[in-house]
Amino acid sequence: MSVDTATVAKIASLARIKVSEAELEAMVPELNGILAWVEQLGEVNVDGIEPMTAVIPNKQRLRDDVVNADPLTGGDIRDKVLANAPAAEHGFFGVPKVIE
Repeated sequence: MSVDTATVAKIASLARIKVSEAELEAMVPELNGILAWVEQLGEVNVDGIEPMTAVIPNKQRLRDDVVNADPLTGGDIRDKVLANAPAAEHGFFGVPKVIE
């Protein structure tokens, strides 16, 4: 795949980027080089290789999900929270209707 000046101008227009004619001409070989490199990556045999999310093994340290662990920030304080709401309806925050 390769791009020409018109394609680069169209991409710049869609991205709302102002690009001069000289910059357009300079970007054509750069973008073609990037696309050639991506095509070259597509030719690499990756059969049997697991996808990676990082180059080193990472393990998330998770905490137990305990409801009401902290009395100040835990759950079951709906009435206290809704006391500050300008409008509460059926145990939820009431908001103005925005879609007709």
